[in-house]
Amino acid sequence: MSTLSEGLTQVLIPVAALVGIVFALIQWFMVSKVRVSNDSSNGFKDRLIEADEEEEGVDNLEVTIKCAEIQNAISVGATSFLFTEYKYLGIFMCAFAVVIFLFLGSVKGFSTKSEPCTYNQGNICKPALANALFSTVAFLLGALTSTLSGFLGMKIATYANARTTLEARKGVGKAFITAFRSGAVMGFLLAANGLLVLYASINLFKLYYGDDWEGLYESITGYGLGGSSMALFGRVGGGIYTKAADVGADLVGKVEKNIPEDDPRNPAVIADNVGDNVGDIAGMGSDLFGSYAESSCAALFVASISSFGITHDFTAMSYPLIVSSMGIVVCLITTLFATDLSEIKHVSEIEPSLKRQLLISTILMTAGIAAVSFFALPSEFTLFNFGTEKAVKNWHLFFCVAIGLWAGLVIGYTTEYYTSNAYSPVQDVADSCRTGAATNVIFGLALGYKSVIIPIFAIAIAIYVSFSMAAMYGIAVAALGMLSTIATGLAIDAYGPISDNAGGIAEMAGMSHKIRERTDALDAAGNTTAAIGKGFAIGSAALVSLALFGAYVSRAGIKTVDVLTPKVFIGLIVGAMLPYWFSAMTMKSVGSAALKMVEEVRRQFNSIPGLMEGRAKPDYANCVKISTDASLREMIPPGALVMLTPLIAGTFFGVETLAGVLAGSLVSGVQVAISASNTGGAWDNAKKYIEAGASEHAKSLGPKGSDAHKAAVIGDTIGDPLKDTSGPSLNILIKLMAVESLVFAPFFAAHGGLLFKLL
Repeated sequence: MSTLSEGLTQVLIPVAALVGIVFALIQWFMVSKVRVSNDSSNGFKDRLIEADEEEEGVDNLEVTIKCAEIQNAISVGATSFLFTEYKYLGIFMCAFAVVIFLFLGSVKGFSTKSEPCTYNQGNICKPALANALFSTVAFLLGALTSTLSGFLGMKIATYANARTTLEARKGVGKAFITAFRSGAVMGFLLAANGLLVLYASINLFKLYYGDDWEGLYESITGYGLGGSSMALFGRVGGGIYTKAADVGADLVGKVEKNIPEDDPRNPAVIADNVGDNVGDIAGMGSDLFGSYAESSCAALFVASISSFGITHDFTAMSYPLIVSSMGIVVCLITTLFATDLSEIKHVSEIEPSLKRQLLISTILMTAGIAAVSFFALPSEFTLFNFGTEKAVKNWHLFFCVAIGLWAGLVIGYTTEYYTSNAYSPVQDVADSCRTGAATNVIFGLALGYKSVIIPIFAIAIAIYVSFSMAAMYGIAVAALGMLSTIATGLAIDAYGPISDNAGGIAEMAGMSHKIRERTDALDAAGNTTAAIGKGFAIGSAALVSLALFGAYVSRAGIKTVDVLTPKVFIGLIVGAMLPYWFSAMTMKSVGSAALKMVEEVRRQFNSIPGLMEGRAKPDYANCVKISTDASLREMIPPGALVMLTPLIAGTFFGVETLAGVLAGSLVSGVQVAISASNTGGAWDNAKKYIEAGASEHAKSLGPKGSDAHKAAVIGDTIGDPLKDTSGPSLNILIKLMAVESLVFAPFFAAHGGLLFKLL
């Protein structure tokens, strides 16, 4: 048995989650100390700056009041979009919950009789109808937690954007700390809420299931399905919204009218800034929550049919939750290094400081995993390995989690190398703009393809080592290792869109060039950290979906997945095609929405007298409406493709064909996702490299408005849907199809393969 007692485990997990929530609230309180004016509705009037504080770059109070107005417009736009989106998703959630209940309930003809257990044959387990009901409840809990994660992230980001702008007047260090603290609020709330809801669900479900841990943890897999299904629509809908606005604003504003980015004369500028919050913040929050929930559910399911579950060792069973609890504590210490123990004095220190966050959290977490593996696990135990039992020692699991953690760091650093304008790959892309947009596109695509190599080797090594040591459970905890520092990962990821918004607010409020330079430096580092965040999400999705694939194969009763059998091979080749079909849908959705946006922006510039001269205000609301309508309409077909594929493949073609589909989509989806995200990130930073003009080489390509700069803007515009819509959504495709297949596996095993039965 484990050294750690069950009673202590029951206390430590919720305490760690509550510590995370309290820390997030403290960070939020620190951010709220930066005053924002123009809010006298609650009976008092806050001022932007204290009388005794000396501020730079602000001419008068009018500019500071503008900041508050712009922040309010962005916040209202983002909240209104998310409420509308969640209204539609609420209908989907209820409908899909009914589908889960009906499919799983019909496995044994809605029988209420207890059944012999699937794996532990000598024991009696709860009826299939109970599993159907509890899987449905878990699905709804996961969906609600995912929605809450995205919404809370958006609220803190829209709360912090103007505050970051205002702090930039005191120096880049103050602005950095405000943006980073705000990102930390989101990171810690998400990690803590995800852990707390999962822990509470397990304990509540246990009241009914008692000793039937097999049924308990099988029904808990619905939690991961709920998390990822909401993340898919949030990512796709938010991605279409933000990129339609971004492409429209850039093509007309920067290329045709030659006005700066985020210029208040541009009608699409508010929609663009709203999009950063609903796509990059709310979408990413739901996405990483989904990965966390699924890796935990996959590990818990495999453990429940291993010696942990059979001997009812609750502490060892809760190993994934204890690892996540340790992650919250480690990330808390790591955050203090950025906010309290060191200070940014120059723009060149921003990116290294964010990179240090990754390194510090990885080193501390390695020590934390060693302690957890020693105290929470028995020295020897057995794990389920496709029908056989594999003997494993506790230090084996330490290596599994640690290799996932370090593979995440390798992917993060590789992504940074290929997307940061401090290194030669992006500088080469910028240099190619000399000869026009075509060479820029060619160089950018080549960079994206090349950037796949090291992450794939890192994932491959992590898979081989973790599977060799602890079978499918090893892969599940390796994925959890990669996500164990999720609070820090999300903090540096959310920092990017907050800084981007801060720059937009500075430009729209007419703040000085000096302030805009500082926010641009924060934003450029933010672009790289966003790319690192996407790298983590894609890498963890690959490991998560492989672990879920293993759990699905076990639950569906498949002995081996043989690619030489026609049933499997047709699934494999169709599965490999799905990421391309999905990408085509999302890219075209952005393209058609952007087309409407470009026409609307052109119409306003041509029909509103005095708009270019700054004497008239554009109609921002119309552009917000175009983005909202397009994203809500266009998110349905890609979402339906992902949600219906496993149901159709499993029901009509059977469990083996579906296994092929999952394997094919995993192998092809990871490559497409990494290359798309990194290509887009590189094009964006190549444009920023030329705009900043920080080196002699960059100056020779600039300034803004030069032919090379226009070519860079076109590359950036092409890259927008790649890095913010198609690429990040693909990781949800591969893991969502896997978790959905696992949840519906009992139905497919009992009633699937209708077409092959008829032939």
